[in-house]
Amino acid sequence: MRAITDLKLKYSRLNIAEKLIAINVVVFIFVFVLRTVGFLMQAPQTPLLDWFAFPKDVDEFIFKPWTLITYAFFHSGLWHILGNMLILFYASQYFLNYFSPKRLLNYYFLGAICGALVFMLSYNVFPAFQGQGRSTLIGASAAVMAVLVGIATHIPHMCIRLMFLGSIKFWWIAAFLVVIDVIQIPLNNPGGHLAHLGGALLGYIYTKQLAKGHDIGSGFEKLADWVSGLFSKTPREKKSPLKTVHKTKRSKATTAKKPKKDEQQKKVDAILDKISKSGYDSLTKAEKDFLFNAGKDNI
Repeated sequence: MRAITDLKLKYSRLNIAEKLIAINVVVFIFVFVLRTVGFLMQAPQTPLLDWFAFPKDVDEFIFKPWTLITYAFFHSGLWHILGNMLILFYASQYFLNYFSPKRLLNYYFLGAICGALVFMLSYNVFPAFQGQGRSTLIGASAAVMAVLVGIATHIPHMCIRLMFLGSIKFWWIAAFLVVIDVIQIPLNNPGGHLAHLGGALLGYIYTKQLAKGHDIGSGFEKLADWVSGLFSKTPREKKSPLKTVHKTKRSKATTAKKPKKDEQQKKVDAILDKISKSGYDSLTKAEKDFLFNAGKDNI
């Protein structure tokens, strides 16, 4: 029991991206152990992935609508999950400096949904996929590409230092991975690479719309909040005649804190100007810490 309690405590201390990584890893280990035990015991192999992988056929998907999300938590092998989780980890470090954890979830899940729909559309539209039999999609690549391309679109000229490559701009990394997917479409796993591009497209459009003041993920966020509320142990607040009084007090408190927030924003803007001119590595440790903490409060 203590071990479980310790694991729960450690999990609660992770940021949202690290929690997504932990869930992916746990699912991967569970599937691996199940397959290994089945092989050693020569037991009939249960088609577990058939229940969670996203199918190309609309008729099959209608009876398994949850696969639109669940497929993004299953992987075909060690290198598959390792590559996806490494990209998600590093991209999220920058993402969470500018956007909230909830918005990262929006990018991740909407990227997965968009990737799956592009996969299904491709198999039912392009002649190259005709007559290929049953095919399914698994992996978090589309979701991860949405997060990576999303933050690369927001800070395209931020310089990142990579081992053996020196300092390169963020958008170069995103563009390189997108080009790799395009090149591999006629070579292998075409449906998978098209799904990756679907996730990347979602990330690009989402960030561009945010810059115009439009949050295309707000509907999904409300739906996610509603679903999580169904499982929440915290009882809903009862309506009270003092509701208006509480609102007034909260409004006054917000007004009192506004000058402090304005000063914080000015300091954030100054740091971002420094990044655009000299790159992220030019920041002092204090400036990096301040930017990271300020990013937690962003919407």
